[in-house]
Amino acid sequence: MAEYVELYIDQGSDFSTTVKINDDNTNMPVNIQSYIVTSSLRRSLLSPNVSSNLVCYITDAGGGEIELQMSAADSSNLRPGTYFFDVRTTDVVNNSFHSRLIEGVIFVTPSITKA
Repeated sequence: MAEYVELYIDQGSDFSTTVKINDDNTNMPVNIQSYIVTSSLRRSLLSPNVSSNLVCYITDAGGGEIELQMSAADSSNLRPGTYFFDVRTTDVVNNSFHSRLIEGVIFVTPSITKA
């Protein structure tokens, strides 16, 4: 089952957070050496349109560590409010096994100062 998280992104600012993937049974880091990680945001669970994507980098494959990022330019294009997102992996070695690791809500807070 995917872990539920709530994140906050300041509109017009760079965003970055690190996520560590642990095995549910052993609580040990999952080796994600052969994984591809992707993430999308949508305004509603049923929306056919992707509002934006989080850029996902594997920063420590053996330690199960992933960094999620969004640039200031991309976050400035988001309307303030609530977005739903998930982080999915594809294990390219294990017959393209797909898994949803994280799901949750991103709150985009409005920028007062406009460039």
